[in-house]
Amino acid sequence: MRHASATAAVALALALVLAVAAASREKKHLADATACVYVVMVKPPAGGVDITAYHIDILATVLGRDKAKEALVYSYKSALSGFAAKLTPAQVAVLQKHPNVIQALPDKQYSLHDNLN
Repeated sequence: MRHASATAAVALALALVLAVAAASREKKHLADATACVYVVMVKPPAGGVDITAYHIDILATVLGRDKAKEALVYSYKSALSGFAAKLTPAQVAVLQKHPNVIQALPDKQYSLHDNLN
């Protein structure tokens, strides 16, 4: 009986180590791809909520709190409900599953052209 409990404890410990290793590899995979800035449109927060903190909370579901603060580029507070953040395509794919995320699009820089010259 004692041998069976020791075997079960070793098996449980091994399963835990494997689960932690798999989670670590997944987080590393999400961070490995080249990141660029995405504009993420979200549902508006409830009145009186700190908008930047709300955006960081959403990002933290994918990146963790510290990395979310680093990735946040800008919080939109007037024109739309959303934020700009530096993310990889894999991170965006996970973020788009969040119930408060409406859409995430790569930030594109546009320039004006004229035909007068």
